[in-house]
Amino acid sequence: MPATLLAAVSRLFLLSLFLAFVAETSIAAESATPNIVVILADDMGYGDMGCMGSETLQTPNLDGLAASGVLCSQAYVASSVCSPSRAGLLTGRDPRRFGYEGNLNASSASYATRPELLGLPASERTLGDHLSAAGYATALIGKWHLGMGEMHHPNLRGFDHFCGMLTGSHHYFPTTMKHSIECNGQRVEDFSSEYLTDFFTDEGLRFIDRHEADSPDQPWFVFFSYNAPHTPMHATEADLARFANIENKKRRTYAAMMFALDRGVGRIRNHLEETGQWDNTLLVFFSDNGGATNNGSWNGPLRGVKGSMREGGIRVPMIWTWPAKFPAGKRYDGVVSSLDLLPTFCSAAGTQPLPLADPMSHEDTSNRKRMNRLVGTHDGIDMTAHLVDGSEPPRRLYWRLQGQAAILDGADKLLRPSHRPAELFDVASDVSECHDLSAKHPERTSELFRELGAWESMLTTVPLWGSSPYWSGQSAKHYDAWEPRPEPSTSSKENP
Repeated sequence: MPATLLAAVSRLFLLSLFLAFVAETSIAAESATPNIVVILADDMGYGDMGCMGSETLQTPNLDGLAASGVLCSQAYVASSVCSPSRAGLLTGRDPRRFGYEGNLNASSASYATRPELLGLPASERTLGDHLSAAGYATALIGKWHLGMGEMHHPNLRGFDHFCGMLTGSHHYFPTTMKHSIECNGQRVEDFSSEYLTDFFTDEGLRFIDRHEADSPDQPWFVFFSYNAPHTPMHATEADLARFANIENKKRRTYAAMMFALDRGVGRIRNHLEETGQWDNTLLVFFSDNGGATNNGSWNGPLRGVKGSMREGGIRVPMIWTWPAKFPAGKRYDGVVSSLDLLPTFCSAAGTQPLPLADPMSHEDTSNRKRMNRLVGTHDGIDMTAHLVDGSEPPRRLYWRLQGQAAILDGADKLLRPSHRPAELFDVASDVSECHDLSAKHPERTSELFRELGAWESMLTTVPLWGSSPYWSGQSAKHYDAWEPRPEPSTSSKENP
């Protein structure tokens, strides 16, 4: 055989070996059990990322995350306030099904109910429980807000490691003020960073490093449950200096807090890339509800705010990345829910969700059986295939809070405010909810009104605690007061 031909054959042989190696590596990456990360912002506005329209905030890492995965424009959370929203995303079940309707903001002395019910009921299983059963090491870093009692502690709710606060909010400079940050039940005395957002990032990365060193073959799940940019409005001087052009103090502080959150997202990604874990990590980023009235956030084209059943209260941007599985730079405009995390994660882990525990004594067992039969035990769907191919399955979602209720069925959303007749919107084409279609489509309005009532009649319990009637009045007020608006300018004259 001539030397030139032999060389060509050798090159082809080496190329075929290389391509086979690449193919095997790709198949192995896709079939391996992924690590899982959830990054949750707190009270973040729908428009408050560059990829969602902001021209004043700096969110390069979040924008890069969206460019590396699937940006979901019509994602919903289980409630428009923090605590029930978190109860929904952690259980994969509509929180009203187990009486978790209002925010949990007071001690047992302030509620006329049983102390053991002042938090996520012990009968409900969390993402930590499901993934622990599938062989994962689990950690929750940051805000819990699902009960202060011993039986509600994250270490007893599926999380091997917990570092953060049990309460719903916390100041951001723990070394300078009295703090309630703990680590697995012990008060934290030394902080690696003076600013709480950075400390939570530190702690989550420390858990990942320790686990990789001790158990490199075991997959892990880390829930970065940040409290930023929830009040109080605290930011470092260095971060504030980046936004000196924003004269309005509240909006400037909000921008700085978002920048710190974005910095944490960048550090998480960089760490996973540097340690070779990024390609097979399933990561989801979103906010627990829409922007609040008191933190300088901006909900972009949406009407309403935190606490409202308007889109501005329950609709959030959501980013899914999994380089081994999901496409990059894709926008998904179909309906996604935070309730979808559980079935999607279990599918990725190659397991099924754990069965429901036995009902608690206060639950109506007949209703429980009826709802489980008609709706199923969990309320989300596995979104893996849909995020890959862009298909949009039929969806129906429900909400209820502080005298308001809503149902989304396909593109149609019926709102039942506490202070006036129900309204109907096509939120697929009318994202700002400007055109009430109830008079134009009375039959569809009646149909959804009946469906909403049927869902309420199947709930297994009344709300286990309630907010002050004050909040029902505030929700009614916010329902009309917060119209879509341009992003707040840098001028101090404009109140964000």
